[in-house]
Amino acid sequence: MSLQIYILAKLMEGNNYPYKLKKALSEPIPFAQMGNLTESKLYYHFDSLVKQQLIEEVEIIREDNRPDKHVFGITEKGREALPDMIYKMIEKAQSPIEMVVSINAMQYVDKDRVIMILEKKIDKVKQHEKEFAAVYEQIDVEEPILQFVDVFEGFVSQTTTLQRTTYEKVIQLLKEV
Repeated sequence: MSLQIYILAKLMEGNNYPYKLKKALSEPIPFAQMGNLTESKLYYHFDSLVKQQLIEEVEIIREDNRPDKHVFGITEKGREALPDMIYKMIEKAQSPIEMVVSINAMQYVDKDRVIMILEKKIDKVKQHEKEFAAVYEQIDVEEPILQFVDVFEGFVSQTTTLQRTTYEKVIQLLKEV
């Protein structure tokens, strides 16, 4: 879904074609390579969005000795669907990194609604921290094993703290923008 959000957000800025969007994802940081994005995956998502009537082909640019460029634009249905797709992505995200594309499209959503979603995520993380701390306190094992338990407790503790503070920082930034 994140790639489809990216495509729709880019088409909100203006009509575009798949290869140009893939190139934009590759320069200057090779996000396409890092995310294992192939042209076939990109075209698959364009086709899917066309079938959902969220985008439509608006032009074909023909050049000598070059493949045709199929230019797409976002439909009214796509404009209406984009915010809901972003909200769902943020709600379903298991970690802040899964929200990167959505955060990049914040101009298309109600920031207060996003803040509310993130505050719920913070509450869940805090609850998870309490539950894990309670379980950790009950662990009673011998010293050699306790060292391993401590390593994993540190990992969980640092991960949940990082998650919570990241959500808090995003909320703070959303309030400032």
